Amino acid sequence: MRRVSMATRDELVAVTAERYARAGRRERGLILDGFTAVTGFHRRHATRLLRSGLPRIGGGPRPGRRVYGEAVRETLVVLWEASDRVCGKRLRPLVPVLVEAMERNGHLQLAPEVRVSLLAMSAATMDRALRQARDGAGGRRRRRAAPSAAVRRSVPVRTFSDWGDPAPGYVEADLVAHSGPTAKGSFVQTLVLTDIATGWTECAPLLVREQGLLVEVLGELRKRMPFALLGFDTDNDIVFMNETVRDYCTAAGVEFTRCRPYRKNDQAWVEQKNGAVVRRIVGYRRLEGLEAAAALAQLYGAVRLFVNFFQPSFKLAEKAREGAKVRKRYHPPATPYQRLVADPRTGEEVRLRVMALHATLDPVELLRAIRAMQQRLVEIADRPVAGERAKPTAPSLEAFLTGLRTAWQEGEVRPTARPKETARRLRRRPDPFAAVTAQLEAWFMAEPWRTSRELLERLQAEQPGSHPAGLLRTLQRRVKTWRRGEAHRLVFGTATTEEAMKGDAAMGSRL
Repeated sequence: MRRVSMATRDELVAVTAERYARAGRRERGLILDGFTAVTGFHRRHATRLLRSGLPRIGGGPRPGRRVYGEAVRETLVVLWEASDRVCGKRLRPLVPVLVEAMERNGHLQLAPEVRVSLLAMSAATMDRALRQARDGAGGRRRRRAAPSAAVRRSVPVRTFSDWGDPAPGYVEADLVAHSGPTAKGSFVQTLVLTDIATGWTECAPLLVREQGLLVEVLGELRKRMPFALLGFDTDNDIVFMNETVRDYCTAAGVEFTRCRPYRKNDQAWVEQKNGAVVRRIVGYRRLEGLEAAAALAQLYGAVRLFVNFFQPSFKLAEKAREGAKVRKRYHPPATPYQRLVADPRTGEEVRLRVMALHATLDPVELLRAIRAMQQRLVEIADRPVAGERAKPTAPSLEAFLTGLRTAWQEGEVRPTARPKETARRLRRRPDPFAAVTAQLEAWFMAEPWRTSRELLERLQAEQPGSHPAGLLRTLQRRVKTWRRGEAHRLVFGTATTEEAMKGDAAMGSRL
């Protein structure tokens, strides 16, 4: 039975007292029965309240309730400091030992009443008494449970060994971040769903990490999947552990489970697809913004058909441990489409629908579309570099098919797997010695032993105020290039202009 609050009881006392005062003896007994049944008060206590008609006085500290005085609290602070600031549960059994040791060594002298109070104090009371001292000392506050903790407790845990042999429709889900080398700012993420029975994989981009958007994308993926979604297993990320996702699964009749924290093997199915599908096809570049999310969604439209219909994969059948060795046996490689069609639990309507879709697919056309959209993603991610060049056009199907015969000679053909080009640093400001370079070089050739400072001082004497002393480092780099060319001439008889030009270019790139 749910107990009513004290405020509700006070209101009942105020309302019922008037009826109780006007009622007769028999009616008072009935009123008293109903009042005690609702409030839970003892009958004698309820009688006193209804006779007086005064509700209890609530709020504020109750007088006479403080048992431990200021002397006890000050002594407790001393003991707490002497114990190296341990918590109340650890301090409570230590107090008798600590008091005896400190009194024996002359560090503490307690009055009998203070000693009795300290020994009688509970651990919770010690923590309350030390709260002000602990806060003032900058102690660590008690960690509050995350908002998702209650949801996490309500979602059952499913481990890797708990799957058994589920029917098609029980999936593992995870998010793959496309943040590049840094996780700062906002970037696109991929929601990956992997079916346990067949290995069927669905991917969709998320513009931001937000639970409402995740539920919408999950609803769209359910429409694409050839079978009904029966189970939804995730990790303990807060984007999954919230009321929005839990209530969505409850309303849709989907079994919502989670893995154990920090146990990636509980989600081995989807973790494998994170690397074999998402990272292998999309790569590790940073993707952000609407344009990147739209291009990624278009890419996944072709990827889902190519992976699920034309990419065989292994599936673990059983594993056994023999001492320190684990022996694994796998089913023959098969595509998710083949496993779905061969599964006896697949409905006839689903089987006919996926077979009709398979008959219309061209794997070479899908692969060509994937390569073209991969190149588009690279252009979006590397725009500061790729924007300077003309955008390549996708080859025709005939040209792409012809290129497949010799593509192996070019090495890596996936644009997203190629390293990002390094931007060249060009000159960012004008050359301060552009007008006097020939003159400075003539001075140097006439007197190669002169230092850069002497050349700059001579230039300042001839052109006062035109070349400040702060340009010395720039002139030193240029003189270094000239000196290297002069040394080459003295050793080999000629000074190559190519080396000097390279030196000038290297020096100019630093400006």
